[in-house]
Amino acid sequence: MRALPALILALCGLTASACGAGSDGATAGQATLTPVPTVTATVTVTATDEPPAIDTAAPEQPEVKPLDGKVIVIDPGHNGGNYRDPQAVNRLVDVLTQRKACDTTGTATNDGYSEAAFTWDVSKRLRKLLRRRGATVEFTRSDNDSVGPCITERAAIGNEARADAAISVHADGSAAANHGFHVIMPKRIGGPVDRVVAASRRLGLAVRDAFHAGTGVPYSTYIGRKALDYRSDLGGLNLSTVPKVFVECGNMRNAAEAAQFRDPEFRQRIALALADGLQHYLQS
Repeated sequence: MRALPALILALCGLTASACGAGSDGATAGQATLTPVPTVTATVTVTATDEPPAIDTAAPEQPEVKPLDGKVIVIDPGHNGGNYRDPQAVNRLVDVLTQRKACDTTGTATNDGYSEAAFTWDVSKRLRKLLRRRGATVEFTRSDNDSVGPCITERAAIGNEARADAAISVHADGSAAANHGFHVIMPKRIGGPVDRVVAASRRLGLAVRDAFHAGTGVPYSTYIGRKALDYRSDLGGLNLSTVPKVFVECGNMRNAAEAAQFRDPEFRQRIALALADGLQHYLQS
């Protein structure tokens, strides 16, 4: 066991720096350990900006309206000022199959609610509904106080607009016992309307069905068959080059229907039914 120190001393002789005396005279066998300096590292972490959030939501699509791109002309029958100028209203115009008065005053209920006022109100309601559905809508008259325009001019307005559909809004004035609505469509007359007679019939059927369903007004008991009538004497139809129909919303001389026409809510129902009929035709 005593041989171990001698071996250690022999090894120490190989290097004085490890086991022998150092420069400060340390005795043999005692190692002088040089302290290792402690390095304190200060790590500064700089927060970087977070990457921008990525919007993964699908881009919002513009609302698609059912009548986008469609042009509709509404003809509110007659005009509130027609009675003031009988000379202008009664002058004759050419409707191709005959000569007829430029226009008329229209009819009225027994208590004086005029057809012109009724058609003006319904037409404004109809215009609002159609515009909400995306259609471009034009009128044949701008107010309910003026005179005219003539039936020939009303047809020309629809033609110039290149309307996809045109509708003339009316109410009839018949015997008090008669009631119900009907739709008037053009006949072939060897004139400009001939090429849109078939399309006008499709429009008429769509308007009839929607009007009946939306208002509950029955088919006419005195004109046409199943609320459909075909005529060749109306300038507004004969001169039209676009699909067009007239709708007689009922009989203003019938007490029950006259009361309905005076009701704003019912006039709104009429407008909605007409809008639905026009839309059905234009989407079919």
